[in-house]
Formats: sequence, C-alpha cells, structure tokens
Amino acid sequence: MKSVISTVITIADTAERFPSNSDLESIRGSFQRVNARMEAAEKLAEGIDAVVEEAGNWVFKKYPHLKESGGVCDSPVKIEKCYRDLHHYLRLISYCLVVGSTAPLDDWGIAGQREVYRALNLPTTPFASALQYTRERACSPRDMSPQALVEFRGYLDYLINSLS
Repeated sequence: MKSVISTVITIADTAERFPSNSDLESIRGSFQRVNARMEAAEKLAEGIDAVVEEAGNWVFKKYPHLKESGGVCDSPVKIEKCYRDLHHYLRLISYCLVVGSTAPLDDWGIAGQREVYRALNLPTTPFASALQYTRERACSPRDMSPQALVEFRGYLDYLINSLS
C-alpha cells in the first residue's frame, strides 16, 4: 500500500536521485499530521454505524424516488446494499487516515467504480450526497478536533470528487 514515504522513495528512485528537500518536507508534514489522522480514524471507527445510518437516512429522504417501485433501492435487500456501500467507503477513508494516503480509496474504492455503477445503472449522486452530508454534519469539537476534522474532510472531498 502506498504511503507518503513509499511514494516519495519510489519517485526519487525512479529519477535515480536522493529525495529532494520538498520530498522530505512532504514526509515531515505527513508526520506532523499523524496525530490528527489517528484521532479522526479512531472517532470514525467509534461512530461509523451511526454516521452511516444518519447519512443513509438523509439520502433516502432527499431522494425518495430511489425507494419507489422500479427505483434502484426498491427492496430491503437493495436498501441494505446502499448502506453497506456507504459503510465500505467510510471504512476506506479510515484506512486512508491511518496510512496518510489516498491509496486505499484509489485501489479498493475508486478503481472501476464508475464502470460498475454504469454497468448496473446505479447513480453515484446519492453516494456523493451522503458523503457531502457527512462532511457538512461533522463538526469540532463535538466529533473531533479541528485538525482531525481537516484530515477527515480532505479524504471525504477526494471521494466526493471521484463520485461526481
């Protein structure tokens, strides 16, 4: 799995050079943010079920047609799969927070998502909306420190942009 450190080393090695000062600053910045990322990952893990339920419920209120006959979530099984997918995306964000990289999202969440959703004729807008709701709903100090919230929101934004 890619991290800031492995990425910097790979780039420097490919260029047959030592890591530059800006490369080292990137690593230093990652280390300086590690406590905030760990806090965000811990808080997300503690409350993930509630976050998923709240965001999912909000989406189904915003897009009631999803549950109507013929909608993409017109059965309890399909509804449960929507909650499952949202949970999966948030779990991948927690992995990103731990490693300090978008690699878990890139490798396990985003790669191929558009093709799968297109093939199954599933809209991505509700997922992006649920994540946007989560982004706006999270606040400091109720949920986590300001620094942890910045880290969490950064990965949410990355995923929202990939779904848009």
